[in-house]
Amino acid sequence: MPVPLAPYPTPPTPFTPPANGTQSQLVCSGCRNLLLYPVGATSVCCAVCNAVTAVPPPGTEMAQLVCGGCHTLLMYIRGATSVQCSCCHTVNLAMEANQVAHVNCGNCRMLLMYQYGARSVKCAVCNFMTAVGVSIKFSLALSP
Repeated sequence: MPVPLAPYPTPPTPFTPPANGTQSQLVCSGCRNLLLYPVGATSVCCAVCNAVTAVPPPGTEMAQLVCGGCHTLLMYIRGATSVQCSCCHTVNLAMEANQVAHVNCGNCRMLLMYQYGARSVKCAVCNFMTAVGVSIKFSLALSP
């Protein structure tokens, strides 16, 4: 008696990125590399470590900072006040652009970032302490 053949299963429809090629980025949950992915994807598989990282829901604004402990790039949801590094467990302050200012190091001229209200900032390159936010006013008293 002949055995009936089962039809071939229909292959899944591959994901097609939007026509305009819009991409977004996130940090791999495995190796911490920066991953680019087409907008609309729900997860991304890292080509380096094969970890699958979930994509945040659409409309979630993300921000980035570099960990002060191990210098790893961290991504977090915008509006968070602190971010804990998954590599070295350092808790980093996440400040918005309007909460920070910039100044050049008084010794090596490296551009430094500091929180508004700080009186000085220490350069991570040369360890020089640069005074910030200090305005010295001179008044001259003229005698008649």
